[in-house]
Amino acid sequence: MNTIVGTHDLLMITLDTLRYDVAAAQAEAGLLPNLLPPGVRWERRHSPGSFTYAAHAAMFAGFLPTPVTPGPHPRLFAATFPGSETTAPGTWVFDAPDLPTGLARAGYHTVCIGGVGFFNKLTPLGSALPGLFRESHWEPEFGVTNPASLERQIDRAAEVLERVPGLVMLFLNVSALHQPNHFYLPGAREDSIDSHAAALRYVDRHIGRLYDLMRRRRRPCLAIVCSDHGTAYGEDGHTGHRIGHEVVWAVPYTHFVLENHAAV
Repeated sequence: MNTIVGTHDLLMITLDTLRYDVAAAQAEAGLLPNLLPPGVRWERRHSPGSFTYAAHAAMFAGFLPTPVTPGPHPRLFAATFPGSETTAPGTWVFDAPDLPTGLARAGYHTVCIGGVGFFNKLTPLGSALPGLFRESHWEPEFGVTNPASLERQIDRAAEVLERVPGLVMLFLNVSALHQPNHFYLPGAREDSIDSHAAALRYVDRHIGRLYDLMRRRRRPCLAIVCSDHGTAYGEDGHTGHRIGHEVVWAVPYTHFVLENHAAV
């Protein structure tokens, strides 16, 4: 990461509430051709938190989802922290309390485009995570009740990227996977694992536009795409998240470089 930071734009996408099993099944069926560029695969990882606020607070401190195999696993980013066993020579270390602040000090314009309620800036709690960024955006159209939420979020990203020529760290929290998501499955009246999968296919139909916006810039872009946590649809009697169930902890993760209109 020490050769990436300062030379690449950074794009971080959290697919809020996306389960690993759903993401893996859709990819295996060839239904995510845009979300996963050629040669890119999901990795099964464990979330650092069981709900949005906890997971993002950890990720913004440098603790991205952890590989499920025994570690320790070197991290891409890490705050200065004596005794850290996951800070390796290739880790980009920042002397700040959070990653957006560290990147801002390194010359990045940091931007948050929120989705779910923890990014809505309507309350002190809903302002905490967006407040880590130099610039943050949220509108009701970006939220969980709008079936076109990702399209509106990408519209805002296009406006931001048009006026920010320098290094940018763009974070986008995709709300479409979160309940309610039944409206992505024609005829459905209730949320289900099938409508969750349909929401992911909706994301796939539109995410390529965001990738293209990053490819058109002056420099390559490192894209980190993952879920913050999963959610239950009746497994062992559970519904939702903020619980210690495997479908909540297991999340998809990948990262790749967008360059010259291709992923490498």
